[in-house]
Amino acid sequence: MKTDFFKYQAQTTPHPLAMEISHAKGSYIFDTNDNAYLDFVAGVSACSLGHSHPKVVNAIKDQLDKYLHVMVYGEYIQKPAVDLAKLLAKHLPKPLESTYLVNSGTEAIEGSLKLARRYTGRSEIIAAKNAYHGNTLGSLSLMDYEERKQPFLPLIPDIKHIEFNSESDLLQITEKTAGVILETIQGGAGFIEPTNDYLNKVQRRCNDVGAVFILDEIQPGIGRTGKLFGFENYNCLPDIVVTGKGLGGGLPIGAFTASNEMMTSLSDNPKLGHITTFGGNPVIAAAALATLKEITTSNLMTEALEKEQLFRTHLQHKRIKEIRGRGLMLAAFTENADLTSEVILRAQDQGLILFWLLFEPKAIRITPPLTISNEEIIKGCRIITSILDKI
Repeated sequence: MKTDFFKYQAQTTPHPLAMEISHAKGSYIFDTNDNAYLDFVAGVSACSLGHSHPKVVNAIKDQLDKYLHVMVYGEYIQKPAVDLAKLLAKHLPKPLESTYLVNSGTEAIEGSLKLARRYTGRSEIIAAKNAYHGNTLGSLSLMDYEERKQPFLPLIPDIKHIEFNSESDLLQITEKTAGVILETIQGGAGFIEPTNDYLNKVQRRCNDVGAVFILDEIQPGIGRTGKLFGFENYNCLPDIVVTGKGLGGGLPIGAFTASNEMMTSLSDNPKLGHITTFGGNPVIAAAALATLKEITTSNLMTEALEKEQLFRTHLQHKRIKEIRGRGLMLAAFTENADLTSEVILRAQDQGLILFWLLFEPKAIRITPPLTISNEEIIKGCRIITSILDKI
């Protein structure tokens, strides 16, 4: 299978980890040799309820017996999609009540950019330096990492960049600005949290000049930071909130949510302002609905903060210089990039899955399922500290 993987499946890097997967359950992934790997990554923050959660699997099976794809998004009334959008509205502050369901986080970003331009009639988009919002051309345009952008130029014009957490840079948001898009917590840059009421100040500046404030909740959203949406920790209210990853329960999904007034602007002049064939797919919506119900009716969000403290306690080591993030969106920083890579690679050999962050080479990603047990956390932390002791 490994030979066929490299021959027939397009690769994202020259050196993928290439673990051959047999099955996955709970907090563990199993390879074809039946080795068990404790998962501290959760599909890069996507598997909120772990692997093959029974409520998600049962929701999928139940929907499979009814119907699969029947029509492009928005034409037919399909109960799983309607119920999912309604439940999102219930848990979001007003006026965030209209959700457009799509296929991935990056498509949701694209939709949010189109919505901001359509609603305001302006073209300028402001993003943060060291931001990551996805890899389609529009999302890539939001990045200021020229080395990654250069091979794909020209990208979308009228993009400006400001420094995350810089209040002086907010003056760059003007009456020419259609939208400001930020990650609630900067992910690829190293799980950097907003400080000094920064997001609230961005919101006020956007309100003053008539710009749309977009928050990317693709990683911090859906309970990972101890709140259902990360922005609830930071005293702000976006005009558009973008979700994905953890919403799908392990299936591909994205969504962007705004007021009815704003969202309606995508439906006319021109009609079909955004269109997607498989957005709101009933099987995926059923999985997402089961995921959202479980997270909002259980103690998982409260426990995420308790588990954060467990990680911080058991990852105390002289070679771990800092742990950033909130809840179960954490990044442990070692002395240098080489040490970080060594830990990640050795951990896999010892049955623990870790991963890198996109732009911060010294950081070890720790984003396990919200369902991970305290015993599993302690077990994984001991593997990490044992590796650090031996290097």
